Amino acid sequence: MTAQADRKSGCLLIISGPSGVGKTTITRAIEAAIPGAAFSVSATTRAQTAADREGLDYRFVSDAEFDRMIERGEFLEHAGVFGKRYGTPRQWVLDRLAEGRLVILEIDVQGAMAVKRQVPGALGLFILPPSEDDLLARLRARKREPEDVIQRRFHEAKREIGAAIAGGAYEVFLVNRDLGEAVALALGIVRAKLGA
Repeated sequence: MTAQADRKSGCLLIISGPSGVGKTTITRAIEAAIPGAAFSVSATTRAQTAADREGLDYRFVSDAEFDRMIERGEFLEHAGVFGKRYGTPRQWVLDRLAEGRLVILEIDVQGAMAVKRQVPGALGLFILPPSEDDLLARLRARKREPEDVIQRRFHEAKREIGAAIAGGAYEVFLVNRDLGEAVALALGIVRAKLGA
């Protein structure tokens, strides 16, 4: 059975892109600019960091609880990424859509394809780097990870971009050359979809 998202009942926005491309900044800017917009908080099995806020950034759960959530059909989509699992809470999303709100999912390509099968009217927006060299430079500039992890993320990013282009889940591919310009373009696209 598919999850129905009537246009009168809100709009589902899927934002994806490789690590380091600026998707979280763009996501948060859209959330702040659109009245009533709601960012979906994923459940994850990854460890909580000092910077993470439970219930705002993620809902942190054990592997066993994640398995139970899958068994109960609680996820709109779920996937494994770098050895950890992430899932989008189905009922929370459907409830916000029923309230007529813009619901924003920041998920990977595999998850986006799963969501689009269930909510075909969702708007898919994929954020691209200006070039591979630029993406690698951005990953290094974050200074969060050793070079071997950066290289792994870089190779995964290239695979993810190829999958996004081939997968059919995205209506819009937006190149983030300048963050302010990318935010403005993304907002324009979302407002057009909302008819605002």
